[in-house]
Amino acid sequence: MSSFKSIEFVDDHLVLIDQTKLPLVEEYIKTDDYERIAVAIERLEVRGAPAIGVSAAYALALAFKKYEDNSEIHFKKVYDRLASTRPTAVNLFWALNAMKNIFEHFCSEEVKLYDVLLTAAKEIHDDDVAKCNAMAQNGLPIFTKKSVVLTHCNTGQLATGGGGTAFYVIQKAFENGLVEHVHADETRPLLQGSRLTAFELDKAGIPFSVNTDSTAAVLMQQGKIDLVIVGSDRIATNGDAANKIGTYNLAVLCRYHNIPFYIAAPTSTVDLSRSSGKDIVIEERDKTEITTIKGIQITSNDYNYYSPAFDVTPHELIAGIITEKDLHQPPYNFNVGIS
Repeated sequence: MSSFKSIEFVDDHLVLIDQTKLPLVEEYIKTDDYERIAVAIERLEVRGAPAIGVSAAYALALAFKKYEDNSEIHFKKVYDRLASTRPTAVNLFWALNAMKNIFEHFCSEEVKLYDVLLTAAKEIHDDDVAKCNAMAQNGLPIFTKKSVVLTHCNTGQLATGGGGTAFYVIQKAFENGLVEHVHADETRPLLQGSRLTAFELDKAGIPFSVNTDSTAAVLMQQGKIDLVIVGSDRIATNGDAANKIGTYNLAVLCRYHNIPFYIAAPTSTVDLSRSSGKDIVIEERDKTEITTIKGIQITSNDYNYYSPAFDVTPHELIAGIITEKDLHQPPYNFNVGIS
């Protein structure tokens, strides 16, 4: 099995694998510029809710690497810039607010703010690694036999600061002899499945096939799927979960074919300010993500397009939500806390 690092902090620089060039080119971005990190988040050079949060935390710290004044104006400028990058990924705001709390506590003290913020960012990164490990362990009970799994979008190291969410559950199950084969939806329009999940499955040595999103129904109809597991970018307190567009389709198909559908995400993905999926703001992407692939025009820009980045799966379609705390089963009520 080969390994790689999607996020590292080396020599006072953040090092990110450029996900837009995978799987054909494995290229890394090395920067200490918070604006470059913000652009990387917007361009999806780094993506996945936990990975976005970790990257933003490092960006906030790096904004003070060469900035001597503990200025609240400077912090707010950087905070607002990073907050504007991806509105649906709640982990982004969780990480930014955690960093904000550290800044507010130390900004009036005689400390080198860069060091304080960098320590906090590293703790957020380490916390994500630990959460990924715990999620993988908590997800093992969903496998009652050696299973064929279907997944959507990308939820491995490329999406997190650690081993992954749904992907890491699959990987640990495979290592325990509980996964026979993985079907990866290509995940249009940006092909995170065929580009990124396939890359990670190959690196992990897990047998897999890539299929078009619309092939999932046929696989289920033919009895070839035992369970579906995906990640989430934001979960409401009632268990409604926002994830990459096409996820809701899978949940509906699973219900029809009597196949369990699971979500794996850290507790930082649960947004206690959202009581249901109706309260989740869905990011809409530029039409060029549909009209082009890798910069090559495949259809006309003159047509009208609708390109939401995410959809919301109602909680009643979710068999279980795997967090680092537990395997949560319905009915979901995260209002009372996550135990």
